[in-house]
Amino acid sequence: MKKNKVLLGGLALSLSVVLAACASANGKSGESGSTNSTDKISLMQTTDLVSLDNSNFADLPMWNVLENSFEGLYRQDSNNQVAPGIAESVVKPTNGGKTYTFHLRPNAKWSNGDDVTAQDFVKSWQRSVSDKSKSGYNYIFSGIQNADQISNGKLSPTQLGAKAVNAHTLQVNLEHPMPYFSKMMILPAFFPQDTKVVQKYGSKYGTNSDRVVSDGPFKVSGWTGTNDNWKLLRNPHYYDQKAVHLKEIDMQVVKDANTAHNLFAKGQLDDATITGVTAQGMQKDKDLRHVEKAGTYYLRLNNKNGKALNNQKLRQAVSLAVDRNHLTKDVLADGSKPAYTYVARGLATDPTTGKDFATEMTPKETYNVAKAKSLWQQGLKEAHLKGTVNLTLVSLDDTSDKNVAEFVQGTLKQNLGNVKISTENLPSKSRNDKEANGAFDFDETLWLADFGDPENFFSILTKNNPQNYGHYEDAQFNAAMKDATTANAANESAYWKDMRTAQSRLNENMPVVPLYSMVESHLVNPKLKGVEYHPVGENDYTRAYLEK
Repeated sequence: MKKNKVLLGGLALSLSVVLAACASANGKSGESGSTNSTDKISLMQTTDLVSLDNSNFADLPMWNVLENSFEGLYRQDSNNQVAPGIAESVVKPTNGGKTYTFHLRPNAKWSNGDDVTAQDFVKSWQRSVSDKSKSGYNYIFSGIQNADQISNGKLSPTQLGAKAVNAHTLQVNLEHPMPYFSKMMILPAFFPQDTKVVQKYGSKYGTNSDRVVSDGPFKVSGWTGTNDNWKLLRNPHYYDQKAVHLKEIDMQVVKDANTAHNLFAKGQLDDATITGVTAQGMQKDKDLRHVEKAGTYYLRLNNKNGKALNNQKLRQAVSLAVDRNHLTKDVLADGSKPAYTYVARGLATDPTTGKDFATEMTPKETYNVAKAKSLWQQGLKEAHLKGTVNLTLVSLDDTSDKNVAEFVQGTLKQNLGNVKISTENLPSKSRNDKEANGAFDFDETLWLADFGDPENFFSILTKNNPQNYGHYEDAQFNAAMKDATTANAANESAYWKDMRTAQSRLNENMPVVPLYSMVESHLVNPKLKGVEYHPVGENDYTRAYLEK
């Protein structure tokens, strides 16, 4: 998913949600707040919430909210394994791996009391896969029968290979085996929607908390569509009440890491994400916890014809000019690690080699200023560019993104020479518009894995993917991805060979420049328990509690 997911995985990206609880005014973290309540906590996000409609928007802030208020067929357990959600059990496919039949819990209900039905999944998926969907995530349904043709506007969404056999039985038919299909079912993109509520509000569905209902442990309350604070209130109709300990989760937007630290120090937050200078001074703090996520922060380079970075040598020069060790150690200083491949470390082990996929695919050369300068000059000649090259770097307006943007701006100027980079640090919506319109040379973003397979990263860079905002197009890359998801899907050896080919092409073409792996620095109240920090997907606070 992306940092501005629209991305998750795969799903753009913006920074992670952090958990916090109200504490007492004496300034000691971990103590109960003024209400002496241990059944109420607060969540902090570092950027704005834009929508609650998973068919027409997709970014990390929204998915974080949906993760804690909705539930799909499956959820992740505390061991990061797929576990039953609205489906009664994790099912095995039939028909040679192409048919999944899910039996839904008969006691699953929406927060307004409506039954959760198979039709709620069918209608939600049809909205999301449609060529009219604005989420940029309709591609994630690829592999389900007719999904690609629907996304391309050639078939009606009603032709999708998902049908309600009866009120509580959902059948999904695939075009080919998808060994990662069960892992995908935890994604908010596949969450159901109350059909009656969608019909009632139409295009206004999910534009505020009064125009949406939830089937998870909590329901969203108090979000007007523009404000920066809201609540998640316990859903009295959730099927597993014993698993939920909290009555309320308060959520607010806090964009500055220093502000988050100060709130934590005052006992007003129980979990604060810190970055940059703030994080640098806290790395030995007893309350610090590093949360490793299968995500890669990277520069998306605009490969479109007419753009300077359409030239491969210029893109290669940018990558070799960036000292990722300096970036992570001295600029971020939050436990983040250098990234040299688009696919995140720790995402998946290549079963044919027994090695971490990202580690085995790391390029031999990752930082070489002299070679970068040479490639830059060669690329300028090939692209017929003279004088100073003016480039625009777009990023979000939070502190971490600003710091990274300034680093990239300075290091490329110093190591490449005749280049001037203008930075634009924008709110989520404005950044999204820039992305969609291709109004950038560099775009600083994150892809946080939706499921544990490299395909989740690679798919958004395929030729016709709606999230391929950098207009990357490479015949060998596209061929490898097509083979991996069709002819070689059930052949483990051939599948992973395709995955290695895809990463090799990215290493050579550099349509994206990996910067660092996602490692969150959290200041955590030791009394906060039950949070499931998943390396793949969003963090789950629905089982959280505060020790008395």
